[in-house]
Amino acid sequence: MLQDSWLFSGTVRDNLLYAKPEADEESIARALRISGAAETIARLPGGLDAAVLEGGRNLSMGERQLIALARAILAEPSFLILDEATSAIDAQTELRIQAGMFAMMEGRTSVIIAHRLSTIRDVDRIMVVDAGKVVEDGDHDSLIADGGWYAALVAAQAGGIET
Repeated sequence: MLQDSWLFSGTVRDNLLYAKPEADEESIARALRISGAAETIARLPGGLDAAVLEGGRNLSMGERQLIALARAILAEPSFLILDEATSAIDAQTELRIQAGMFAMMEGRTSVIIAHRLSTIRDVDRIMVVDAGKVVEDGDHDSLIADGGWYAALVAAQAGGIET
């Protein structure tokens, strides 16, 4: 799932079913619930049957990301790549969906590319990359204890400094 989530013309339901055409209503509802998109979709005129223009240009970036995340959850991939998957979602919404994202990642290999460090705090392994090279590698607590790049990034974000 990419930062700039692409949606196809049709309906929200059509866009979800690209992931798993045979998905039933219960599976769709589960994916929407886990992704945190259920409330957002319910507010759209027509809900799941709301019209989506090519590229999702009639939806906000956050709405597109939530639909794309629900689509990824519905697909149940064995390998998952999330590239800034929550970048257009406000921090409050991100907190709501993090538990679902981690539940979705359970039992599968996942790669998360993120600048918003709250997205990766609880993962098994964090690799800090600078100029194309891994400069740190470990879990959140060990990287904080090391006091290096990651610790500085966390401190900067906690202080509201853009990194």
